[in-house]
Amino acid sequence: MAFTGIQSAGDISAALSASVEGGGLVIDEKNLAPEFFDLKSGLAGQVLQKFVNYRTKLAVIVRDASVYGGRFGELMHEHRIHPTIRFFTAEQSARTWLSQMPSGKRSS
Repeated sequence: MAFTGIQSAGDISAALSASVEGGGLVIDEKNLAPEFFDLKSGLAGQVLQKFVNYRTKLAVIVRDASVYGGRFGELMHEHRIHPTIRFFTAEQSARTWLSQMPSGKRSS
């Protein structure tokens, strides 16, 4: 089964597998559940913590953070130089970052 996005905590394992197999994962905001952007739900925290724990790369494409409120913007800002998880406004920037990672693999 191909990875299609994160709609619940049950999808995190598939996301991790896709990241490990591809040398990192680029995921667009449209492939994330609305709960991901509501920090009170805890979904974003679960996703980010798993990627940190497994030390596999995650690049999240969010074109306009202001759509999701100030708290989510703060989260994005805190991850601007994070070694494992980063937020980008464009897919090409995300793929460039992943291609520079020491894993040597590139996600497709």
